[in-house]
Amino acid sequence: MATLIRSKLSNKLSNAATAVSNKSQAKVSGMFARMGFQAATDDEALGFAACDDLDYDHRQGMQMDILSSDEIGGEGSGDGGATEGDSHYQRDGTGPPHSASKDGGSTSQLSEDRPRITAWEAGWNVTNAIQGMFVLGLPYAILHGGYLGLFLIIFAAVVCCYTGKILIACLYEEDEDGQLVRVRDSYVDIANACCAPRFPSLGGHVVNVAQIIELVMTCILYVVVSGNLMYNSFPNMPISQKSWAIIATAALLPCAFLKNLKAVSKFSLLCTMAHFVINILVIAYCLSRARDWAWEKVKFYIDVKKFPISIGIIVFSYTSQIFLPSLEGNMQKPSEFHCMMNWTHIAACILKGLFALVAYLTWADETKEVITDNLPPTIRAVVNLFLVAKALLSYPLPFFAAVEVLEKTFFQDSGRAYFPDCYGGDGRLKSWGLTLRCVLVVFTLLMAIYVPHFALLMGLTGSLTGAGLCFLLPSLFHLKLLWRKLLWHQVFFDVAIFVIGGICSVSGFIHSMEGLIEAFKYNIEE
Repeated sequence: MATLIRSKLSNKLSNAATAVSNKSQAKVSGMFARMGFQAATDDEALGFAACDDLDYDHRQGMQMDILSSDEIGGEGSGDGGATEGDSHYQRDGTGPPHSASKDGGSTSQLSEDRPRITAWEAGWNVTNAIQGMFVLGLPYAILHGGYLGLFLIIFAAVVCCYTGKILIACLYEEDEDGQLVRVRDSYVDIANACCAPRFPSLGGHVVNVAQIIELVMTCILYVVVSGNLMYNSFPNMPISQKSWAIIATAALLPCAFLKNLKAVSKFSLLCTMAHFVINILVIAYCLSRARDWAWEKVKFYIDVKKFPISIGIIVFSYTSQIFLPSLEGNMQKPSEFHCMMNWTHIAACILKGLFALVAYLTWADETKEVITDNLPPTIRAVVNLFLVAKALLSYPLPFFAAVEVLEKTFFQDSGRAYFPDCYGGDGRLKSWGLTLRCVLVVFTLLMAIYVPHFALLMGLTGSLTGAGLCFLLPSLFHLKLLWRKLLWHQVFFDVAIFVIGGICSVSGFIHSMEGLIEAFKYNIEE
């Protein structure tokens, strides 16, 4: 009898220990998932990181606040290792295994315990991605496009909403029972599937290159806008725009030491809310001058030389496709994804259109590349200081994401890397790895110094990577993977978007490059 009792107690204790272990593993996995560090691949995590600027910004800030210290500390005696080890979670594989739990369970059990986001939270992420501080360049697009520029803001919203939906459709395939099953996890997976079997990794390389270009250009834009805003806020000071850019970059050098985004994620929500307040202040000032609005200046004409640049500016302001697969995969109800995309892009279209039109009507032909430079000196100084703070705090996000992609591609690719690992056996950054990061920061400074034109750089980025990731690739992938199941009007839309996107991309790229080359020559001569 005693033996039987001891046996039952032993079984219960063993089951309890196993349950606690599984629960603890699920919590740790969920914690890392919430912070954007997935154990499966870098692609999903980097998908969130590469969402222009504000998606990763808000996502990190909001989700980090959810993790209270009590929850982290309650994981047992190994809490210190959990919080410290997350900075090397993807680099040296110190996180929990992705394929199975300790008792041999599948990943589905862990994924069920992983925190999911609601459609409203997903919509907030998308809104932040497409309502970033780069909307400050939209009135300049109206200056060179008139009513056609307003139409393009609406058109870009419709197209980006559609391509976001078809990109998610490429993640699914039908099983034997006709049910849709998610067989891919990221933009890179979709690209690789389209290039298989001849070139199974070519598509992923193309997407990664586009992603790196967009991230680095975003960093450059932050330096440019910081120098521009400070120079126009204090025009009487004997400091040039280039000098302000150098000062801003000096403040950004600590980014080279970043191991994770905990240090900056706390400010993300505050920065986002501050940006919305700034937009409201600009609109309020414009409304106060409604009697002087120059409606006659808005015409059905285009500046043939500069309007293609405006196309890139508008497209760049809608870029969010790179992180949508990860976002949809983390939703509680993926079926609500289409509805979420509809209302977020409708809201973005209305707000962007009103902001661009109202600002242009107020200043007409005097509209500058960054609209806050048109404000009166007293208001301009306050607003611009907030924007500079936001730009500097947002810089680490695309910088860190670009570093992650570069390190994975060239230094950590499972024996196929071109260079040795940047990290030592203890997970610490090597000196030459730190040097490479510093070189990347200095490169963004040099580009900002020699090409200090916000609109040109934004137009170039939008034409090159924005149009590619938002227009060309989604429509091409949709036709390649699902062409047998598409209706004729879907095929027509995909082909039309591909053609229009290609024309806009090529024309915008050519005109932006012409302007950048002229600006570069001018600065070299100086």
